[in-house]
Amino acid sequence: MPWQTLLNRRERLPANADLAEGFATLLHQLGTVTPFELAVAGARLMATPGLAFLVGYQAALRVLWPSAPQSLGALCATEQRSLRPADMQTRLKDLRLNGRKDFVTAGDVANWLLIAARSEELGEKPRLSLAVVYPGEPGVRLEKLPAIPLMPDISHGRVFLDNAYCELLAGDGWDAYVKPFRTLEDVYVLSAMTSWLYGVGQDSDWPQILQLRLLALLAGCAEVSRQAPSSAAGHVVLGGLFAQFEGLKAEVNQALAEGPPLWAAMWQRDQAVMDLAAGARGKRLAKALAGSSLD
Repeated sequence: MPWQTLLNRRERLPANADLAEGFATLLHQLGTVTPFELAVAGARLMATPGLAFLVGYQAALRVLWPSAPQSLGALCATEQRSLRPADMQTRLKDLRLNGRKDFVTAGDVANWLLIAARSEELGEKPRLSLAVVYPGEPGVRLEKLPAIPLMPDISHGRVFLDNAYCELLAGDGWDAYVKPFRTLEDVYVLSAMTSWLYGVGQDSDWPQILQLRLLALLAGCAEVSRQAPSSAAGHVVLGGLFAQFEGLKAEVNQALAEGPPLWAAMWQRDQAVMDLAAGARGKRLAKALAGSSLD
């Protein structure tokens, strides 16, 4: 990570209601970057916490699928609020997909979609594969969902698949993609949101000690981004970073309250996004701690 770039960067891109166009503008501005650089340097340029979250999400997708196109994408796994393979109804057969995916982040405007689909034979244990489809192709239909109070500037979509032709990614859909993505998303969203707060701190002249603590947290994120998402030690370190982030909340909220009201209002509205996956993250941490000396 070129830290000097982050330390010296002061500009911010204007919010773009067209998420795909805004992301393309960001990629053009950044040039060739690693996923971690995308999350950190990209989020620093974003006008809202929601847009910073989206950048972190896109960075995680690029770790999951290094060959991802240079455009906005989405992982489509959830069905009826469940990620369990046994609960999924979307099916893959002979490179054709049938089913529906609910509540896909930016799914209504994504240029490519990763679809988790059941692929086992009749009577076999549920097994997932991961396939790629492209909106606009026959059998792929997107539906924009109503905005929600949390991060209202980030849209969500529903994906309908009707005998849609797809490309298949190598590896087990659960073990190689859906399961590790939950950890990758934690790492890169934490990195992005911390960087966004650091940028607000720079712009608002927060106390130097708070800015330094946010930088230290980003340095920890850089280290954990180098760990495999299946690493128990990586989960323990990640747990420590989230504890550090939680420990900064009071100072961050105080600094926001003493600065421009717009920043404080946006963060108050959107900060709960950091708690959405807390339950699953806690279970992964408990499992990792069970095999460590910290338990």
